[in-house]
Amino acid sequence: MTRRTLLAGAAAWPLSAAPGLPFQLSDVTASAGIQFRHNSGAYGAKYLPETLGPGCAFFDYDCDGWLDILLVNGTSWPGHTDRSTMRLYRNNRNGTFTDVTAGAGLAVEMYGMGVAIGDYNNDGFPDLLVTAVGQNRLFRNNGRGRFLDVTEKAGLGGRSAFSTSALWFDFDRDGFLDLLVCNYVKWSAAHDVFCSVDGKRKSYCTPEAYHGETCWLFRNRGDGTFEDVTAKSGIFDSTSKSLGVALLDYDRDGWPDLLIANDTQPNKLYRNLRNGTFEDVAVRAAVAFSEDGRARAGMGVDAADFDNSGIEGIAVTNFDNEMMALYRLGRDGTYSDAATAAGIGPASRSSLGFGCAFLDLDLDGRLDLVAVNGHIDETVRHIRGNVGYAQSPHLFLNAGNGTFRDVAAEAGGGFATPKVARGLAFGDYDRDGSPDLLLTTNQGPAFLYRNRQLSGNRGLRLHLTGTKSNRDAIGALARVFTPDGAQSRRVKSGSSYLSQSELTLTFGLGKRDSASRLVIEWPSGATQEFSHVKAGAYHCIEGRALTAE
Repeated sequence: MTRRTLLAGAAAWPLSAAPGLPFQLSDVTASAGIQFRHNSGAYGAKYLPETLGPGCAFFDYDCDGWLDILLVNGTSWPGHTDRSTMRLYRNNRNGTFTDVTAGAGLAVEMYGMGVAIGDYNNDGFPDLLVTAVGQNRLFRNNGRGRFLDVTEKAGLGGRSAFSTSALWFDFDRDGFLDLLVCNYVKWSAAHDVFCSVDGKRKSYCTPEAYHGETCWLFRNRGDGTFEDVTAKSGIFDSTSKSLGVALLDYDRDGWPDLLIANDTQPNKLYRNLRNGTFEDVAVRAAVAFSEDGRARAGMGVDAADFDNSGIEGIAVTNFDNEMMALYRLGRDGTYSDAATAAGIGPASRSSLGFGCAFLDLDLDGRLDLVAVNGHIDETVRHIRGNVGYAQSPHLFLNAGNGTFRDVAAEAGGGFATPKVARGLAFGDYDRDGSPDLLLTTNQGPAFLYRNRQLSGNRGLRLHLTGTKSNRDAIGALARVFTPDGAQSRRVKSGSSYLSQSELTLTFGLGKRDSASRLVIEWPSGATQEFSHVKAGAYHCIEGRALTAE
């Protein structure tokens, strides 16, 4: 992989910014060549799945060092003729993308929901797990620009469900990525429930109208096949109605744990017992319910060290009038919801949140928080006057003193324009060192926002490759030290909602030219340390040595 500069065309992007913000977002969807519209299949039957999709992803499918884009799509219900598939856009390395869906073997009709990306066979090429209403699909990357459907061959076939988010992680630390799939409720068109606000016209049901469904955990055997270990691992729970999942190390023992956001059911915090089983400690850890003891409508979730304490906190998006949650972990092993004190709770009270992500938008060394919003039913405006169908996203800038400020309206590019948003992912698609944003809308277009730094802040980019650990290094923790303090970032699949952000880590260093120390804690348990790591470079670490581009 070699360093490449952004080619002609990038200079046409506008540079004006609102006073006071050190960065600017530009809507480059059209100029980048992203032409996409989500098909929910809605034709008036008010089927529940129509309200929830779709997801999106940033990933480098052809391993040329430039991030590509995947947009998940639904399709029409049986008996209706409009057809649609997911879309794969290859990065042209000049600010534009080319639709390569058909050539890549992904023009597959399915009612897609979400995506999780991971190199499950450790061959150096990222593979795709696309969740769906019906049969999920596993697509193996053949390394020559095409994906092969290996669902049946891998042992994942013969399962029909209403699946949502998913993630790859190595729960048994054997060097191969395992798979967690969230399922929402027991639903099918044949057993759809009639719900109505006025007793006459059908409306979309709330999840209380349906029985829950367990998540699935599949252990990677290392030979290209998977074993269903849902029951014997302790993950099985048929009361869950799961929409989002995040990877974290709750007890800081070096083994991956899971936070699962449930809709109208208690959230789950699965602690890895290091023997192939998990224990749900959500109630004990105080993340199962809101502070007043209610199960909220958890949608999206992310976990990260947002206060540079060295401890991962948690953000969860919820239904309108429930507020987002922002959990900080105390020394006693319990979380407290700091959303109100941080300014996030009141600002999100009237929002129905879906995708969310912690990322350092201004490269100042503090993780900010983005959340995208949108209601599930366009008739909501007739029911509650303070809540709209299309809603503005939140862009919470981290002030560094425990509080956040929503600057979405100041960020530029029309970012604050109300949308019926669902998926959210981030990644540095133009290789200028700062994370860009990708989001999807229900029954609408996708949006690509380029992030341009205006203050001269610099970042440090780390791409980790496992040797003894899984090749993607999912689960690895990196710590960067400067005279300003320490930051930590984890390589992770999943998070947000139905979506996948890039695996490369970004550390904001402000005006500093380098980090004094870099420490990597690998999933295998090994630790590496480097000194005087330069800013402004793309560093590749392969478990033994560091190289810069």
